[in-house]
Amino acid sequence: MRDIPTRFPLQWPLGWKRSVSWERKSATFSRRGNYLTVSDGLARVLAELKRLGVDQEDVIISTNLQTRLDGLPRSGQSRPNDPGVCVYWQKSPMAPMRCMAIDRYDEVQDNLAAVAATLEAMRAIERHGGASILDRAFTGFTALPAPTAERPWWEVLGVDQSATEDEIRAAYRRLASKAHGDHGGSDAQMAELNVARDRGLAA
Repeated sequence: MRDIPTRFPLQWPLGWKRSVSWERKSATFSRRGNYLTVSDGLARVLAELKRLGVDQEDVIISTNLQTRLDGLPRSGQSRPNDPGVCVYWQKSPMAPMRCMAIDRYDEVQDNLAAVAATLEAMRAIERHGGASILDRAFTGFTALPAPTAERPWWEVLGVDQSATEDEIRAAYRRLASKAHGDHGGSDAQMAELNVARDRGLAA
């Protein structure tokens, strides 16, 4: 893959709108009546992409969960502040990288399941003879390249590199109120701010 996105922390695609925390909902996804796990959500996403002809080695799942040895998000972790999920894939080395990002729900596993359900719905277009329509639809999911010059997280947040967790969170809240698209900012600013917060908290 070219311009490889990070698996951890979450790398939200440029130009995609973010949900603010109070807009997120609890989902109704389940697994045979039981609680849906991160592993269940991963399995659904990978199965849907496999049906589209995409192998697991050509998939990057980016979240704020630490990864396993195989690069996929690990189950059994605390819920991250930002439960967003972005799935990047590329069918061949010469094909454009596609992405699908969802942060509508308050659990990572439910956002994974939502990605899988969306992919399944798009496959239905192909099943009903709309292959060219499906191709046009996926053109909208082409991943934009990441910014070439990335600022250090402490510079983005306007804090010292040795800032405490409370200082990082306070700076994030202050800046997020201005950076969000609904308040005169932009998706790119908000994405940069989210990455800076997550990296600062993980440092």
